Amino acid sequence: MAEGRITQLWRYPVKSMRGEQVRSLRADWRGAGGDRTHAVVHEHKGEVKPLTAREAPALLAWQGTYPFAPDAGLDPTDPPLAQVVDPRGSRLAWTDPRLKRKLSDALGREVDLRRDLQGQQDLGRSLLVTVGASLRALETELGVPIDGRRFRTNIHLELDAEPWAELGWEGRTLRIEGGVLLKFLHPCERCAIPTRDPDTQVKWPELLRHLVAHHGQCFGVNARVVIAGRIAVGQTVQVT
Repeated sequence: MAEGRITQLWRYPVKSMRGEQVRSLRADWRGAGGDRTHAVVHEHKGEVKPLTAREAPALLAWQGTYPFAPDAGLDPTDPPLAQVVDPRGSRLAWTDPRLKRKLSDALGREVDLRRDLQGQQDLGRSLLVTVGASLRALETELGVPIDGRRFRTNIHLELDAEPWAELGWEGRTLRIEGGVLLKFLHPCERCAIPTRDPDTQVKWPELLRHLVAHHGQCFGVNARVVIAGRIAVGQTVQVT
C-alpha cells in the first residue's frame, strides 16, 4: 500500500487548450468537474470531430478557464460556459462570435465550437493521475528538467512509492481523504502531445521515444470515479 497526498489539481475546460490549476474540485462519474466540456471541432473525412493538439499544436497556446466558478465552486452537473484566453492574453466568451473566427485564422482551417456537459476526453468518463517520483525519475533518465504540464494531469500525487509503481496499479483503488474513491484503469499511453513545450509548442520528440523504449510509452495512470465528492490539494491518499 502506498500513501501520500495531493499536491496539484488541474482541469481543462477546453479540450487540447491549456488548463487551469485549482486548489479543489468536484469529481463525479464524468471525471474532474468541468473537464473538457468544451472543444474546438472540425470536419475530417466527412465527420465532425474534436480538433486536438496532435493535429493543431497551436491550440496549446490558448487557455480555457472558468473565472466565475473557481475551484470546487463549479458544479459538474451544470458547469458554466468557458472563457478562452488567446495567446496575446485577450479574453473571449465561448459565445463570442469573434472566437470562432480567431481560432480558424490561427489554426489555418475552419473550425466550430462544441459543448458537451458529459466531457470530451479521449478516454471517456475518466481522469488522469500522475506521481511526482516518476516525473523526477524521468528527469534523471533524460538529464533535463521536465515541465509536468506536458502530461496534462488532473491529479498529481506525492507518494511513498517507488518511481513508476503506478504503471502496475491497474484494478487498484485510490482512497482520498473525505471519502472520494477512484479505481485505476490502466497506464496512460502517451501520444505526441507531451512532446510539445506547453509555452512555446516547440517539439521534443526524444521524450516520446524515451517513453516508448523504457516505459511502454506510458506516463501516469487513468482512473475512474467510484465515489464522487470534493477533493483538494493537501488531502491524504492511499493506494490499496
